[in-house]
Amino acid sequence: MAGDAVTARDHFTALLPLFKRVFGDEHPRTLEVWGELGAWTGFAGDEAKALNLFIALLPVRERVLGAEHPDTLNDRSNIARLTGELGDEASARDQFVALLLIRERVRGAEHPSTLIDRDNLAFCTGAAGDAAGARDQYTALLPIRERVSGPEHPETLTTRHNLAYWLGETGDAARARDQYIALLPISERVSGPEHADTLAVRFNLARWSGEAGDAAGARDQLAALLPISERVSGPEHPDTLTTRHELTYWTDRCRKTDAEGPAL
Repeated sequence: MAGDAVTARDHFTALLPLFKRVFGDEHPRTLEVWGELGAWTGFAGDEAKALNLFIALLPVRERVLGAEHPDTLNDRSNIARLTGELGDEASARDQFVALLLIRERVRGAEHPSTLIDRDNLAFCTGAAGDAAGARDQYTALLPIRERVSGPEHPETLTTRHNLAYWLGETGDAARARDQYIALLPISERVSGPEHADTLAVRFNLARWSGEAGDAAGARDQLAALLPISERVSGPEHPDTLTTRHELTYWTDRCRKTDAEGPAL
């Protein structure tokens, strides 16, 4: 994916000045290429540059297409999302709160774009420190996702994943573990056993198994996951390094438990 993203980014980088010269700086087709360049720059790993591209694009879209045009709202969504990814979760949350009011009125409460914004708002709410708020928002969102997109649609599975995660972050490790146990076979069937989303489910299942009291289970699950992550993502990919770190942590927890012996 990273290589494909870099190729796409480079393609749109070369294309944008051509479109500006042929169609004009503010032609809708030029703005489409500009937006694609922003998106693929972010997918290629340069979130800061992607954010700046969308920040520069937004006032042009507003002027040419209007403040409530779907493409303009998508630019606002991308700015909010990238703001959160760069570490300012509170600002991202506030941007999504403001955007969602417009999105629901313009596109409808159950439009796919509205549901994406709701998902992002929930995640940023949790990342900004309100785990219970994130849990409650995902709890409300999930049945809508299931009805609108289907129970096994990838975006529905993402919502289930995020709900399980924030359940754990609110302190309900056992329920988070159980949610991941139920989600894993569906993710394996829908996305494939070595898809990044499936590996993320496996990682979180291991983590919350440990937090729920099964240190040995967490250790064993992570030991099985690590070579797959190394092969699929590479030995120095952040997800692989995180898996290795967690394996070390739970292995150490098991050693300490064995050394202390059973509780009296």
